[in-house]
Amino acid sequence: MSETAASFIAKSTVKAADLEHRRKINFNIGKYNATVPLGKQQFTDIATARERAKNIKWKAIENLDTLLENFETAFTRRGGKVIWAETAAEALQEIKKICEARNCKTLVKSKSMVTEEIKLNDFLHELGIESVETDLGEYIQQLDGETPYHIVTPAMHKSKEDVAKLFYEKLHTAPNLNPQQLTLIAREKLRTKYTSAEVGVTGANFIIADTGSIALTENEGNGRLSCAFPKTHIAIVGIEKIIPSITDLGLFWPLLATFGTGQKMTVYNSIISGPRQPNETDGPEEMFVILLDNGRTNILANEKARESLYCIRCGACLNACPVYKNIGGHSYETTYSGPIGAVITPHLKEMGEWKHLSYASSLCGNCTEVCAVKINLHELLLENRHEAVTKNTPAWGEKIAWKLWKQASLRRSMMNMANGRIKNWVMKKMFQKTWNQHHQPLQFSEKTFNQLWQEQEKQ
Repeated sequence: MSETAASFIAKSTVKAADLEHRRKINFNIGKYNATVPLGKQQFTDIATARERAKNIKWKAIENLDTLLENFETAFTRRGGKVIWAETAAEALQEIKKICEARNCKTLVKSKSMVTEEIKLNDFLHELGIESVETDLGEYIQQLDGETPYHIVTPAMHKSKEDVAKLFYEKLHTAPNLNPQQLTLIAREKLRTKYTSAEVGVTGANFIIADTGSIALTENEGNGRLSCAFPKTHIAIVGIEKIIPSITDLGLFWPLLATFGTGQKMTVYNSIISGPRQPNETDGPEEMFVILLDNGRTNILANEKARESLYCIRCGACLNACPVYKNIGGHSYETTYSGPIGAVITPHLKEMGEWKHLSYASSLCGNCTEVCAVKINLHELLLENRHEAVTKNTPAWGEKIAWKLWKQASLRRSMMNMANGRIKNWVMKKMFQKTWNQHHQPLQFSEKTFNQLWQEQEKQ
């Protein structure tokens, strides 16, 4: 067992027994479950909308190289600069060059999972650059020294009392403030950062190929402020976020809002096509878009796993997953948790080290049922398991055990020979540290069903 697998089992075991954690998550996801059906009412036929979105993403991923080049051509025509980064290290070095050339001391950052993926905040801290999270949930997590718990709702595992206590300890506010008061304090702290920052960093929900634009959707306005006030705007985006045309946003924005938060549309929706133009009054003086691979072409090359690149990061599969709701986002120890994280992480990182995530599923299929773009997530989890077995040669003892099991399964006489007493002894001795550690010991009957049936027939 790998160290990451052992750590995952240890953390998930502790978290699954934490009833207070379960209460908070069920409360917050319960609010989500109540609003999503209302958001779906805007669609005449939600199944057709999801199918259309999947087909558009299929077209985009199958023509990824051409569409990315089209984006670069259109974006650079308006004065923007595109940087291609094969790895996280390359992306970080490019950001370092940009920041050093502009003598950056403070950087403001809107919510972006891809910056969490490359660990941008830690990197900037080492350079002595203050990196400030401006999304309220991300700001809370940054104050607490934690990574995001959820793709869409970074601080989902915290109650309003937890946040009030955190602000009291870190910002020396009055204790027991209500959510509105806490939000106003965060706004007061962050507003001065926007105007003093030399560089602003955002992600992008979509890359638009035909217009050379990025699309941002948010509820707080921090994304707009992060790219409008600083003189330099850097957008860091995974290459899979591409869509063919700006007209596709008419489908994808409502889908993302509905499946992400239950809204018909989020509050702020922005299309950014480069730095400030001569006839424009606001916006950054220069804009960079970093197109990040970081393992995504590994998924692209895998015909079966390629479908996972359709994901629009709505987080619906996390909210639906019974495993996620019990063990929480941090137990996965990855940027992307839940079913989609379990599917893509072994390909983005290393299958042998992260294959255990694909086994952390009940295979109930609920993730597939709720996916905004109809990704067959539970089938992809099975594909990961299959790939892990074929690529990573199992231990000698495991091979022998499965061969014996196969032979016994093919011969009823051998199955009958292994009576309940023998099976119970095997389960007690051989599975003491695996099954028996987390489950009630299995108790087999003295006779198999086949033996009981034969006796019944004789009588």
